[in-house]
Amino acid sequence: MTVNQQIVNFYLISSNDLNKLSLRSNTILLKTYTNIKEYNKAKSIVTIGTFDGVHFGHKKILEKIIQSSRDLNCESVVLTFFPHPRMVLQDNSTIQLLNTVDEKTKLLEQAGIDNLIIHPFDQEFSRLTAEEFVSKILVDQLNIQKIVIGHDHRFGRNRTADINDLIVFGNEYGFEVEQISAQEINENAVSSTKIRNAILEGNIILANNYLGYNYSFTGTVVQGKQLGRTIGFPTANISIKENFKLIPKNGVYIVKSSYDSKTIFGVMNIGTRPTVDGGNRTIEVYFLDFDTEIYNETLTVEILEFIRDEQKFDSLDALKNQIQIDKDKAIAFFKK
Repeated sequence: MTVNQQIVNFYLISSNDLNKLSLRSNTILLKTYTNIKEYNKAKSIVTIGTFDGVHFGHKKILEKIIQSSRDLNCESVVLTFFPHPRMVLQDNSTIQLLNTVDEKTKLLEQAGIDNLIIHPFDQEFSRLTAEEFVSKILVDQLNIQKIVIGHDHRFGRNRTADINDLIVFGNEYGFEVEQISAQEINENAVSSTKIRNAILEGNIILANNYLGYNYSFTGTVVQGKQLGRTIGFPTANISIKENFKLIPKNGVYIVKSSYDSKTIFGVMNIGTRPTVDGGNRTIEVYFLDFDTEIYNETLTVEILEFIRDEQKFDSLDALKNQIQIDKDKAIAFFKK
């Protein structure tokens, strides 16, 4: 396994009794740009940020710029960046992100945004002063009519400018500024950091509530050591190419996926196989009513609930018994 890969195995359980996940379709076709200079300079309603997770709080901002773009006959624009600024500005940054670029793009398209600009973030861009950013980027390139930002937004060199500075610039350059207050769920402000922490703690239900959708990852099914077959459980492994993608803590999870237009269900165990030999992060997989050859296929796995921590068993029989218990819990979960 290379440094840029993480291996995740999972148990898959199929069922014909459960409805498939349906995503809201939009009539708006998202236009994407890989540089600010590519934008067509149509009058725009803009929001800016990393939008990692495109979570509940983000969606309030997105709804606002979409509505404002309709009211003012403008284009809605999300300006975001890749790499994440912390990857560029902080030495040896170990930040893990909720979304890959493809995942974020898909979520923003589902939200109904007109335009997504994923601008390369580098040292030169980071040195723009607040006024240079406003005049050269927002005004000259994006033809901004209004900007909608979150409650804690900061910008410009060393992130020295805030909402008050933005209002001053708006008055000077002729655009409106609107700030969205922190959105609350159960009296806790939603943030990407809180969601990351919840996922790392195995609190998947809380994370999914904050996100407004099931946390997921996408990877390629690769051949593992096939140790599971030796104890009667076929194995499958998923290789994730993005080394910055956040993977939950080691443990057993209830999951669902889709293959050949069919929803498949199961139990995912992220860990190091301590009962067998330990080592790299791998998971043995037991399949129920699913015996299709899926090597080299791409799967997206949605994580629904945490079952238990990974543990070392005294024997393979004890491990097999626990796999059966985990499978039964998943079946009960899906039947509900």
